[in-house]
Amino acid sequence: MRPRVPSSHMDASRRGWQYQLHIDAPLLFALIGVSTLGLMVLYSAGGEDAGLIQRQLARLGLAFAGMFAIAQITPQVLQRLTPWVFVTGILLLLAVLVMGEVSGGAQRWLDLYFVRFQPSEMMKLAVPMMVAWYLADARLPPNRYQLLAGGVIIVVPALMIAKQPDLGTSLLIASSGFFVLFLAGLQWRLLAFLTAVAAAATPLLWHFMHDYQRIRVITFLNPERDPLGAGYHIIQSKIAIGSGGLFGKGWLNGTQSQLDFLPERSTDFIFAVLGEEFGFIGILLLFAFYIFIVVRGILIATQAQDTFTRLLAGSLALTFFVYIIVNTGMVTGLLPVVGLPLPMISYGGTSIVTLMAGFGILMSIQTHRKLLPT
Repeated sequence: MRPRVPSSHMDASRRGWQYQLHIDAPLLFALIGVSTLGLMVLYSAGGEDAGLIQRQLARLGLAFAGMFAIAQITPQVLQRLTPWVFVTGILLLLAVLVMGEVSGGAQRWLDLYFVRFQPSEMMKLAVPMMVAWYLADARLPPNRYQLLAGGVIIVVPALMIAKQPDLGTSLLIASSGFFVLFLAGLQWRLLAFLTAVAAAATPLLWHFMHDYQRIRVITFLNPERDPLGAGYHIIQSKIAIGSGGLFGKGWLNGTQSQLDFLPERSTDFIFAVLGEEFGFIGILLLFAFYIFIVVRGILIATQAQDTFTRLLAGSLALTFFVYIIVNTGMVTGLLPVVGLPLPMISYGGTSIVTLMAGFGILMSIQTHRKLLPT
């Protein structure tokens, strides 16, 4: 008598190697493509510093390893762990407010002696996971009480992060939780009402903003008001992108970046380096990768087999899209400047690890699906 093989192993063997390894091949190849393009642009933006590329490669290696590890965890286990992850994140945010390290006028970092990190990065995943967990067994669309509870789950960490202050990350985390509510069936009338309330509360938000945040908004409206001060970043960025034309000036041949006119060129404003050296064609190539990743994430959400995974996958895909829009919008002067890097392109470690962990969750959701009997 043949031994009984668990259905999950049968599903994997019937689908191919990527399901046995719990890897979504199209998503993986797109992420590798973006990372490769990012290393090319970073090499130029960083002044051809090989050490910079080595450090970025090490971070990418850690991020991809984390993605592979998380992809092995079943969505059911992720769902059970979600409340613990969320509560741990809230406690870490409290620890930041009490004893966090101050850097650049902001108290965002937590030093645990063996590692130094930003707990706010953890909440980029914990918040949408928690909202999806709360609505997993609910009858959708959610009623007003469920929407209120979901709003509390979103607002509490968002306000704690805004207190650090880190308004950009706070808004990104709030949007990730909002996408879960939206995908759960948020009514358009309620959405219009919330939009009107947010617009009416803008003067109140202005009152609570820090001076540097107000300067960013004023600079967004009129960067030429202070061309050598607050408006310098945006002006130089638009010059760099515009001078790239259709095909760009060529790799390593950008004048704004190579001659040090462009500030923060290896981090927040690296998109301007791409536009200057690779032109409109290079920007289209990057956006082709990005759009493919977003569409793939949404496709995974539509194929998910339960409410938790469907809401979580959709939120992760849409949040990644917001990442792209916010960074490219601020670099081109269409949005105020906030401290959000260009995904998979900007130099840095924490944000890359968080992004790849999110893609690991998407791969887990896709590759742990059970085949319907034939």
